[in-house]
Amino acid sequence: MTQDTSTKYLELNTSLRIMGIPGTGGKIKLIIRSGSVKVNGEIETRNKRKLKAGDIVEYLGKKYTVEEKLIR
Repeated sequence: MTQDTSTKYLELNTSLRIMGIPGTGGKIKLIIRSGSVKVNGEIETRNKRKLKAGDIVEYLGKKYTVEEKLIR
């Protein structure tokens, strides 16, 4: 059985933890909701925003590209 890659994603809150942003889940949720995070150049306030490989997450001037290997 093969898995359809179009349904694979990584949630924004999880991606920030993987990228090394310090804090608990609650703190990361507040960071996202404060409007401090951008996805593909646009402010994102949805904690569970689904990210795909190639999406660019920006926080505090640093950009991170979502890699295929991080997506389940």
